Parts: sequence; structure tokens; C-alpha cells
Amino acid sequence: MELRWRKSSFSSDTGACVEVAEQGDWILLRESDDPHVVVRTTRRKLRAFLEGAKAGEFDDLA
Repeated sequence: MELRWRKSSFSSDTGACVEVAEQGDWILLRESDDPHVVVRTTRRKLRAFLEGAKAGEFDDLA
């Protein structure tokens, strides 16, 4: 089964964006300019990460 990669409609045409695909219970993420590197996670973990990012949990990690 071929994966259906999607990217945000907010992405520019530069080719540097994050793409997402579903594979069974897994969520796959990759950068469009380096498509051979894929990160695999669950919906629950991705949701927790996104909620943390929106809440500013990672703002002071630099």
C-alpha cells in the first residue's frame, strides 16, 4: 500500500515543510526536503507533543 503524504496548506513552495501520512495505527512524519528520514509515532504522542508546543512547553529549551 502506497503512503499518502500530506502537507499543510500554509506551506510555502520552497519544498521545506513537514509532511504527514498514516500507516495503520502509526503516524509518519518527514521533511519534504529529506524524505528518506521518517519519524514514526502514535496519534496520542503526536497530540501530546503538539499541545505542549502550543502551550510553550519547549520555548526555553534553547
